[in-house]
Amino acid sequence: MTEADFNFLRLLLHLRSGLSLSPEKRYLAESRLGILCRRRGIDGLATLVQMLRPGTDAALENAVIEAMTTNETLFFRDQTPFELFRNVILPERLALNAATRSLRIWCAAVSTGQEAYSVAMILDEMAPRLAGWKVQIVGTDISGEVLERARDGIYSQFEIQRGLPIQMLLKHFQQNGDKWQVSERLRAMVELKRHNLLEPSGHLGQFDVIFCRNVLIYFDLPTKAKAFEAIAPRLAPQGAVLLGAAETVVGISTVIVPDRQHRGIFRSRDCIQAQPAAISLPVEPVRAAGGSRF
Repeated sequence: MTEADFNFLRLLLHLRSGLSLSPEKRYLAESRLGILCRRRGIDGLATLVQMLRPGTDAALENAVIEAMTTNETLFFRDQTPFELFRNVILPERLALNAATRSLRIWCAAVSTGQEAYSVAMILDEMAPRLAGWKVQIVGTDISGEVLERARDGIYSQFEIQRGLPIQMLLKHFQQNGDKWQVSERLRAMVELKRHNLLEPSGHLGQFDVIFCRNVLIYFDLPTKAKAFEAIAPRLAPQGAVLLGAAETVVGISTVIVPDRQHRGIFRSRDCIQAQPAAISLPVEPVRAAGGSRF
């Protein structure tokens, strides 16, 4: 791949998906896009770039974006965000939304669905407490390919073993040969849509909780700030944002800021301005099974 072709791909990926591809990742582009070329019968990377330059083949552009997107995820990844969701955010929302009896959750960059189904498992355990409530989990991703996998809810033994407690496996999955499929009940709880995090998201509505985890690490600082600008209007009053373990808004965003009381939770700036000073509270670990303690 020539330097000019690589720079064109870097610009295309950044403009279309926000992905920031550093020069040292050139080998990754050559490897992943080489596979794409072979699958599509394209005669090498130079021909691929030539086909992309006119900017008229949206399907090919999407295929390139999907090939370059890292879809690393697992059930209950990092634990702490799910502990905060269960022990802090859910009790808060149950009180705040008592009149409307509705709860909306957005899993942005949902990938192959493990995060959304992890959320669904926690909510399923609270079914008696949520009786009569309208609960929506919306998962979005830029990749149509991973969304299809998420809809099927079928995972390998390796994927199942990464973060999923045995009690939840037995309760919520059915084995089919060497694969495991999420129960129909849980799949019905999750609505999956294709969406670019950097594009207008008004059609998605507002959410009480937004999971936007381990995707912004692939963006440069201006693109991260743009993503937070897009997320902020989607937050319901006093809504909460949960990021990845290595992610923060500090020094990046002025519209989404850290919660003063709970480390790891982020809020809209307007909500934080009305908060009291920080109070340190313990967070219980996510339990594998059992009833709600609210």
